[in-house]
Amino acid sequence: MNEIFDFIDLLSINKLTESKLYLLLEKFKTPEQIKNADTSNLISIIGKEVAQEITLLKKDDKLKRKYDLIEKLNVQVLPYYSPMYPAWLKEISHFPPVLFARGEIKEEDEASIGVIGTRGATVYGKGIAESFAGEFAKAGITVVSGMARGIDTAAHKGALKNKGRTIAVFGCGIDICYPPENKKLMNEIIENGAVISEFNIGIPPLAQNFPKRNRIVSGLSKAIVAVEAKEKSGVMNTVNWALNQNKNIYAIPGNIYSRASRGTNLLIKQGAIPATSASEILELAGFKYTKKEKEIKQVILTEEENLIWEKLSFEPIYLDVLSEKLDQSTGSILNVLLSLEIKGLIKQLPGMMFVKNFE
Repeated sequence: MNEIFDFIDLLSINKLTESKLYLLLEKFKTPEQIKNADTSNLISIIGKEVAQEITLLKKDDKLKRKYDLIEKLNVQVLPYYSPMYPAWLKEISHFPPVLFARGEIKEEDEASIGVIGTRGATVYGKGIAESFAGEFAKAGITVVSGMARGIDTAAHKGALKNKGRTIAVFGCGIDICYPPENKKLMNEIIENGAVISEFNIGIPPLAQNFPKRNRIVSGLSKAIVAVEAKEKSGVMNTVNWALNQNKNIYAIPGNIYSRASRGTNLLIKQGAIPATSASEILELAGFKYTKKEKEIKQVILTEEENLIWEKLSFEPIYLDVLSEKLDQSTGSILNVLLSLEIKGLIKQLPGMMFVKNFE
């Protein structure tokens, strides 16, 4: 808990940006060591002004109220070196060095799709978002969005209605429900996924926070689905982040006379993949068998089978290559492959090649 409080203290310094905090953590390893570092050492990394603010940090009532909220709301503080921090988020540029979280982020959440769209959504748009998110949830995919009004809210609800996992990324402190009418939804997300933020406790939902928030939405997602968007909107900002992160963008075609669809129709013109069904997105994004994979790993496979299963895909692989990857003899691998083949989970192709098989 002391580390959590130390992060709360440091993040109360307005000019301590995430990039500066990352540099300090790389140098000093923990927030406690940052707070106890010599001012001269701090200055050499982040400059005089912020270094002095760290040195002069004092506990006050405002900080103590934040400590109380952390405990009351059961908030986790996840630095990037924590095993609880989503490893795949660290693959993007400018990943947040610290996340605040309520609920639980799981390894399985790496199989995720971001569903984004305008706050001023139409009935059509909200219906699409809820339906598609529901289908993603049924397929074992985690739905990522921002819990804003309109498309975001519909996407989270679609996942929850279908007993799926969903993650909401906030543009404010994790203690603030924004929009306020989504408090019940927020609590349901915490029970069936997580709400997360890079912003300190008590930070309000300021306009400048949301473009930063959007990089996390796309960073957590393996693909982005834009349902409805105006030509200039946060949706387009998220898409730009996603493109920089080499993520596939899927856009839902909309009414050419609707302002809510101008952005998504423009995205299609610019090269986004038009999508008219959730199953189409699942297949194109490589998620068609995700739920089946999870069921197989949890119920059917032995430890030895799972090790080899992880190295197989729907692309054929030679036995010799598999042997090199696993650093095992071909004979021992063949015994396990035979077991998987008897279970109907793999196929052997000519030339001693093997592929996964869900037919």
